Amino acid sequence: MVSLFENYEQQYSVLTADITAQVGLLTASASKDRRQLISNIEKHVEEAQELLEQMELEAREVEQSKKQRCRTKLDCYRAELKRLTLDYIKARSVKQGILYDSSEELSDVRISSDQKQRLLDNSERLERSNRRLEEGYRVVVETEDIGNQVMKNLAEQRETIQRTRSRLREADEDLSRSGRLMNSMIMRSLQQKVVLYTICACFLVAICLAIYLGVRRS
Repeated sequence: MVSLFENYEQQYSVLTADITAQVGLLTASASKDRRQLISNIEKHVEEAQELLEQMELEAREVEQSKKQRCRTKLDCYRAELKRLTLDYIKARSVKQGILYDSSEELSDVRISSDQKQRLLDNSERLERSNRRLEEGYRVVVETEDIGNQVMKNLAEQRETIQRTRSRLREADEDLSRSGRLMNSMIMRSLQQKVVLYTICACFLVAICLAIYLGVRRS
């Protein structure tokens, strides 16, 4: 199954192939064909820049083992697009040193410097956006690492609380058993005291009875 990143790669390859072909045509084209070629090339360059941004975002979602390979590919694609942009600028300026057949062609050359600056600005903007995305991604990764560490610490604290609760439950059970044992010992002690008191009472009654009988006989 083709991933979204690979799908973007295929689209990017088609675009850069078209840009390369049209830049070659622009170098040798007549004035009547130049405007259409310039429009097509600039449109394709913008589409390629958007694809690189999409590929940058998609590269952050791939498996960790594939991230470095995707980043290497992106660096190569950016360098390739920058080279194609410069080739386009050179091709567009190729007729500046000769006479022009019409005022439209001359006007086309006069604005080439503005177009050149705009394309260079777009390339720089793309690079700055990529740097901001990379910085944002780094912050997200650091935040995720901190979050994972916090979750790990919370899990450890939860286990500690559970172990403490288990020990308290065991201690409570031990105290309950000790309480029941003490109550049993107290009951036995009371029973023994009752028996002892009963024996003493019987013994005293017997002594008193013996004394009484002895007194009557005498």
